[in-house]
Amino acid sequence: MNLLTGSHIEEAAQYIRSKSSLQPEVGLIMGSGLGILGDHLEETVIIPYHDIPHFPVSTVEGHAGELLLGKLAGRPVLLMRGRFHMYEGYGPELTAFPVRVMKALGATLLLVTNAAGGVNTDFEPGDLMLISDHINFTGRNPLIGPNDDELGVRFPDMSEAYSKRLRAIAREVAAGQGITLREGVYAGLLGPTYETPAEIRMLRVLGSDAVGMSTVAEVITARHGGIEVLGISCISNMAAGILDQPLSHAEVMETTERVKSRFLGLVTGLIPRL
Repeated sequence: MNLLTGSHIEEAAQYIRSKSSLQPEVGLIMGSGLGILGDHLEETVIIPYHDIPHFPVSTVEGHAGELLLGKLAGRPVLLMRGRFHMYEGYGPELTAFPVRVMKALGATLLLVTNAAGGVNTDFEPGDLMLISDHINFTGRNPLIGPNDDELGVRFPDMSEAYSKRLRAIAREVAAGQGITLREGVYAGLLGPTYETPAEIRMLRVLGSDAVGMSTVAEVITARHGGIEVLGISCISNMAAGILDQPLSHAEVMETTERVKSRFLGLVTGLIPRL
């Protein structure tokens, strides 16, 4: 069932409005282990995903499954503590449904984060990478099907999926905090298996710097709706074949825990500037 209709979006938005009068300017989607940012909101209202009409639920460790409205660094935000993935069985239009709701609630900016595997061999676990672009290797697109012209144009431009303006601000904030901020291309794959070493070699040849199982559907939907996007990956592990060790979600969670202070400092410094 395609939930990307005006009535479904408005029903979800109306329910959220009934819980909070806050009008968010910025939407934030937190990746695996990065939902800690939600603890730093003020005047917070927490809404479980399962209470919101037409929302799916998060089933992955590190994704709390809560929508938070509040103020971060004095700015009204809507924060997703946990996201939805296509490997959980959701279609791309449903994984990105919350972005439509953010737009309906008034958000004009989206900060999307994820935990990603490092494909670029110059990277190290714990690095933060500014996403300059992405490659959609999922074989799916959230805009397939009839287009609602009220949501966006039939053929949206993706030549600047990740805002140059916002990336410049992020580099300034990171430099001011003494944070080394990598920059590169994020490859989005379907999952849930981690990639094979051969697939990682292919991704590197094709220009990928990091790889993950999320983000692309959300960003495509945001750009379709005219939302400006900034993306940050936490390099939680080196991708398959780079190090002589197996990959695990436990390593992802351990790394995000280790970098949370830098991540929090960067995001809270960014929000007032965006």
